[in-house]
Amino acid sequence: MWTIGKLTIKEMVSKRIFLITIIMTLIFLALYGTAIYFAGKEGAEEVGNAGQGTEVVLMQQFIASQLLGVGLYFSSFITALLAIMASVSSISGEVASHQIDTWLMRPISRSQFVLGKFIGLALLMIAYAVSLFFSIILLHQGIGADWMALDISLAQMIKAVSVFAIQPFVLIAFGLLLSTRMTTLNAGIVAIILYGAAFIGGFIEQFGAVIEKASLINIGIIMSLVFPIDSMYRKMTILLFDTTDNPLSMAQGGMFTSVSVPGNVMIWYALLYGVVAVLFSIYSFNKRDV
Repeated sequence: MWTIGKLTIKEMVSKRIFLITIIMTLIFLALYGTAIYFAGKEGAEEVGNAGQGTEVVLMQQFIASQLLGVGLYFSSFITALLAIMASVSSISGEVASHQIDTWLMRPISRSQFVLGKFIGLALLMIAYAVSLFFSIILLHQGIGADWMALDISLAQMIKAVSVFAIQPFVLIAFGLLLSTRMTTLNAGIVAIILYGAAFIGGFIEQFGAVIEKASLINIGIIMSLVFPIDSMYRKMTILLFDTTDNPLSMAQGGMFTSVSVPGNVMIWYALLYGVVAVLFSIYSFNKRDV
């Protein structure tokens, strides 16, 4: 099982798509850092001209948090796409190329093969997600000068990144399940549609919370139960911007945080969702005729 995991990581790293993703990630970080630098520079000049009034401070908090939210939102999007692309071909690709025959001739069970694939992909994608998360935070807090920096403690970052890493965990598990029963193309289409539907459901839930419409909130909650990706992103922003101790937290949140706050039970639900998806993947692949 561990051998399969190691080989899965090596295979994924050696693929051209992974190299392209790393290059595009570095370009994204460079562009984001450049935007943060000039936003911080221009903002510092405006503050110098306008003074340090309450309105200026609130505006600074709002703009800074929105720019950080943009970076984390697209980081989540990039991580999700890479996780989907990596997982939906993990089993179906082996079956289509008949390489699965070579694997199954060795003294390993199908369960060990699926678990090895999951462990390798999950470790790689979680490491990528954590690295990207802290890269965005460090760029924002370091390059943006004093005007762009937010009051975020190490404990907040650790809590937030822990929830952020659940997203690739769930996506890898779900993509692996689809890969045991579908072709790579079909599995990719289903995973991407559900991913998009989850975020749409999340926005509907937030809109419903703002206008106090229970029906819209319930739609978002149901979608979170079907595919708990958006709820993990919203929970991450709540933990990062810490709405309990900071009196300016409402100004910090903006459009990238949550009015309807996901409870801690959703974290455990998402983890259980991923574990169950892996178990069903094992069951599904054991029943499949290859």
